[in-house]
Amino acid sequence: MIAFVTSLRHPLNSDDYPRVEALLQDTLRSLTAQDHPDFAVFVVGNKVPGFPMPDKAHFVTVDFPPPILTRGPRTPRDVFVWDKGTKIGVGLLAARAVAPDHVMIVDADDFVHRGLAGFVAQHPAAPGWVITNGYVYSRARQTFQRQRRFNRVCGTSHVVRYDAYAVPDRLDAQASQAQVADGYGERLHHVLGAHHDAVTWFSDNGMPLARLPFRGAVYQVDTGENHSGYSLRGASVPVTHRFERTFGVPLRDANGERVWQALGPRAVTERVTDVSRKVVRRVRTATPPRVPGL
Repeated sequence: MIAFVTSLRHPLNSDDYPRVEALLQDTLRSLTAQDHPDFAVFVVGNKVPGFPMPDKAHFVTVDFPPPILTRGPRTPRDVFVWDKGTKIGVGLLAARAVAPDHVMIVDADDFVHRGLAGFVAQHPAAPGWVITNGYVYSRARQTFQRQRRFNRVCGTSHVVRYDAYAVPDRLDAQASQAQVADGYGERLHHVLGAHHDAVTWFSDNGMPLARLPFRGAVYQVDTGENHSGYSLRGASVPVTHRFERTFGVPLRDANGERVWQALGPRAVTERVTDVSRKVVRRVRTATPPRVPGL
């Protein structure tokens, strides 16, 4: 069994919290659209969403304070990692009730491949996998593009054995934030609240991750609530029915509008700008030709 674990930011740390909940609702549709029944979903947050939780999804309420007393999704990295890491830690404690073989930490606005649960069920003893190739999807443009080094830009990128997280036996989902942080130790900063160096950390601790043999997740950007502020740049591909079915990404606009957003003036301008910058860099770094006699 795989347990998907995600967390919600504190309501204060958003520009539009109803929007945060709407993004979560789309993510839950994706997670619960698995084509294999052996999965569960755990969401941790300060406020119960204003919509019914789907089957196999469980909400765990915490009373953790906001990591920073400033409205908006952009917070300093250290407090972001602390807040997310402790909430994910609570999610792992709650997931113990279903005895999962593997866990996937998911950002609450991303999408996952509907075949993940089935793939994991076929390899219950495997250490886990890392998603190195995935997609970036722009909600604003209704388009997507392939993303290499996916795990370096998106936190929805690791499927790892549950026991790799060393979930503290002495704690339950009602533990305080300080108890959770103390219980997980260095895992909080390396693999619960952050993802950039997770592959190295797991490998160094005797848990090497294999590459997932398919594009297993979609990183959603341009939502107005992204902590990273990452945006989709350049030419991209309009969302297709196949893409929607595979990842549960909603189709919203007419085909013509999506094509224009993918290939229209903004995309072309960005692409030309990127190419021009690369040409300038190459010219500046190129070795001048040797002139005979000099």
